[in-house]
Formats: sequence, structure tokens, C-alpha cells
Amino acid sequence: MRSAALGAVLAALVSCSRQPAAMAPSVVHAVEPEPGQGIRVVRATGTTQALKALSVRVPQIAGQSSRVTLVNLIPNGSKVRQSDILAEFDLTALEDEERETLAKILDFSHQVEERTAKARSDGAKRISQMEDARAELSRALIQLKKGPVLNQIDRLMNEERAAASKAKLDSLAKSHAYHEAEEKASVRVLELKKQRQQVTLERIRSNKDKLVIKAPQDGMVALENVWRNGSQGPPQEGDQMYAGQPVLRIFDPLQMVVDAAVNEPDFAALSKQTGAKVFLDAYPDAAFTARLESASPVASAGLDSPVRVFAARFRVDQQDPRLLPDLSASLEIVLPKP
Repeated sequence: MRSAALGAVLAALVSCSRQPAAMAPSVVHAVEPEPGQGIRVVRATGTTQALKALSVRVPQIAGQSSRVTLVNLIPNGSKVRQSDILAEFDLTALEDEERETLAKILDFSHQVEERTAKARSDGAKRISQMEDARAELSRALIQLKKGPVLNQIDRLMNEERAAASKAKLDSLAKSHAYHEAEEKASVRVLELKKQRQQVTLERIRSNKDKLVIKAPQDGMVALENVWRNGSQGPPQEGDQMYAGQPVLRIFDPLQMVVDAAVNEPDFAALSKQTGAKVFLDAYPDAAFTARLESASPVASAGLDSPVRVFAARFRVDQQDPRLLPDLSASLEIVLPKP
């Protein structure tokens, strides 16, 4: 009979995006302890999981089709460092769109410069015309001062010239204000079109960055299974994939836990000091010690099963290359006698 006493509870699991399939509750069988020990050992089954694990999915590309083509993928089981490239998707369409957008931005920049220069030139001409009209009005006003010494016909002609000059100056001033507002508006429209293309360019470059997936943490790579040609298997280069589709998991193999189920009578005996011994079905000769990490306060049961169990998580103390996610494991949990 194997038994061991173990230490305190550690931090909660950083869950994988692909949660393990709901574990069928296992009936925990009590094992008679050795005389005088004051403890009992119960057995349970569970699955191994990584304490630190993240799921990598196909990115959502703004303004683009939901399908992208995988062109590069890191091999399964590779060890990576943070910021290493994990997967790349086809960038051809985005690069073409980027070149077209850059050309539009350059064209709008030239249009803004041309329209601004033309507005400046037209404004200078209108100001010159207003200066001429102002000078003409000044001459007409000077002629009006000669009114007492001129005959009535000449005086009336001077008054008419002064009124015409003033009307012309007022008309040119009003026209200049309208033309100036129109020119500013036309330049602003071109500037807004240019800004819109710049926003489009930023979106394209952001999409390009998203299509090159880098490792968010150090760890080991495990490729996900996806549907390919009517069957399941890991994604391959050249596959058409959809946004949100899982590509791989990256996990830290140095920190592993075992998710198990404990039945109702034994759940009350769990404490921070609860320990267990872990055995892997794939490696019968391997044995590891573990400590209670956490336990759910809510019981669950399988379909048509009267047995209710509580989910418990045990932190494995050792580091071993054989400890990988999703392996079947059995536990011998050390509990005090009731």
C-alpha cells in the first residue's frame, strides 16, 4: 500500500482555452490503512493538466474574410520562448491592399497640396481685385469733393461712379469670403479622405501583425485537432482556417496538476495538508507526489448516476518529461480517519 503526507495549497490554475472533456465521476474506493497509522487512503482517477497554459486560435481579421490560409506552423512538441513565431498566415491579399492604400494616401497628399496652392493663388487674385476696386472708390470720392465747382451733370456722374465703385468693392469682398470658405472646405474634404486611407492602412498593418502569431509565454507546443477533409487531425500548412478556430496550445511542462473527483463522504476530510501519490497509466513505473491545490465547493453527478462528487485539483511536486497534459492518472489520496 502506497501513502504519503503532503504540503500547503498553491495558486489556482490558469486554464487552457480548450477545457478538458468533463471527467466522468469515479467512485472512490477506501483502502484499509495499516494498523496504528491513524490515516486512510482513498483512490481516484483524473487527468493531468498544465498549471500555466494558453490556447492559440486563428485571429479575427477586421474587414476581411473570416477564412485565412496557414502558411507556416511550428512542429508539435517544440519548446519555445516568449515572442517566438508559432504560426503564420498568408499575407498576400493584405500586402496588395497595403500598396494600394499607400498609393491612395500619396495621391490625396498631392491633391491637398495642389488644391491649397490653387486656393492661395486665387485668393491673391481676388485680394488684388479688391485693392483695385478700393483705389477706384478712393478716386471717385475725391471727385465728389469737387462737387461745388462742377456743373450738375459732372457732379451726378461722379456720384454714380462712387456708388458703382463701392458696390463693386462690397461685391468682391463678399465673393472673396464665399470663395475662401469653399476652398477651405474642399481642402478639408481631401484631408479627411487622406485620413480615412491612413486609418485603413493602420488596420491593414494591424491585421498583418495578427496573422503572425508569437508565443505569449515560454513553454511547449501541442497542436490542436481540427476537422480536415472529413477527419480530425492537427492543422497543416496550406489549410484554410476560420477565425476563432483553435490552432495549438502552449503550456509550461514544469508546473503540472491533476484534476480528479472526490466523493461526498471524503470531501469533508480534504484540507490544506491533504497530499496524494500520482501514478500515470501511460507509465506504470512512474510515481509522483502531489499536494491539494483547490477543491470545488459544488458537487456534480453524471447522467443517471446517484453518486455525487466534488472536483479537486492536486499540484504535482516533481518535474518530469513524462508529465504532459491530458494523460490519465490515478491518485492515492491520504486522509485522516473519521
